[in-house]
Amino acid sequence: MFPPTPDAMIDRGFADFADRWNPILDVFDEVGVRFAHEVHPSEIAYDYHSTVRTLEAIGHRPAFGLNFDPSHFVWQELDVVGFLFDFRDRIYHVDCKDTKVRTGDGRRGRLSSHLPWGDLRRGWDFISTGRGDVPWEDVFRALNSIGYDGPVSIEWEDAGMDRLQGAPEALAFVRALNAMEPPTASFDAAFAKDD
Repeated sequence: MFPPTPDAMIDRGFADFADRWNPILDVFDEVGVRFAHEVHPSEIAYDYHSTVRTLEAIGHRPAFGLNFDPSHFVWQELDVVGFLFDFRDRIYHVDCKDTKVRTGDGRRGRLSSHLPWGDLRRGWDFISTGRGDVPWEDVFRALNSIGYDGPVSIEWEDAGMDRLQGAPEALAFVRALNAMEPPTASFDAAFAKDD
């Protein structure tokens, strides 16, 4: 007997996920809980297409949403802003964590060579929010555009910086971006006509 094809194994994996999670989501529906799954490698939804498949597997149930953390998207070269627009109705929480990519020298790759966090020989690393490659202004403009008004948190995972310095700096950075008025509201107010 031949082993199942990779597509069949993946299909079975998503079916197994649905079988396990639908009863949990039934309870969440009963008690009014919404779950926010963080999209990143090692999870059932780890990029754009696996997120689509995950939501399809459970029938797009409202109890299952997303924790948006763009730090995982940057090193995978995913479209951070496009993800927000495409999954606008599923963004239940936003984590602000940044990533710095340092590839292109022929030695540092995307998989980071099993090197520890903070090792500059890695191809990417998590760093303090505002110091990396996440396009934060675009992210907050997109969040405003889709009408997101849920929680925003700072997730600290910078192994190369003292948190007593970096955390307050990251908080000030995010507060300044979060204070941006939604673009259509400010634009419309600026050009409102008196009748």
